[in-house]
Amino acid sequence: MAEQVKVTSIGALEAFRANLIIFLNKAHNAVDEVGDEIRRTRQWLQNDQRMHWEGELRRRQKVLNEAKQVLLSARMSGLKNSTAEQEATVSKAKRAFHEAEEKLANVKRWARNYDNIVDPLAKGLDGVRYALDHDLPKALAYLVQAQRTLESYAETNAPSVGLEKPAAAEANSEEAR
Repeated sequence: MAEQVKVTSIGALEAFRANLIIFLNKAHNAVDEVGDEIRRTRQWLQNDQRMHWEGELRRRQKVLNEAKQVLLSARMSGLKNSTAEQEATVSKAKRAFHEAEEKLANVKRWARNYDNIVDPLAKGLDGVRYALDHDLPKALAYLVQAQRTLESYAETNAPSVGLEKPAAAEANSEEAR
């Protein structure tokens, strides 16, 4: 077993510790940002998008009703040639209305299933957050202690008695020859 250890760079531990602190701060920010994004998406889906498509559905229903009214008026006037344009407008308004119905149904379904889909994935953040809050601070404390131990070891001088014995033993063995 070696009598002496050669410590070459305690500064490397300090640099690693500094980089670990920077990583810890950035990782905390990233995890917080992901949690905020999950909440914003939930809010957007459950409120903003639902309200948008409900309003769009009402607007498109109004356009459809107006188109039907124009078609009915054209039919009652007895002009067969002009009803083709009104029928195309009604058909287009129906497609737009059904599209809005479909979008609203999708938004409601997504809002209903959002937590079931996202929560299991978000649980993975809890493990990362635990490591950031508990494990990495312990690692930082360990690095500080290791650095102190190595600094104190580097400050101690090697015992001169241990080095003289082998030299004296060599001299005695040479004299004996």
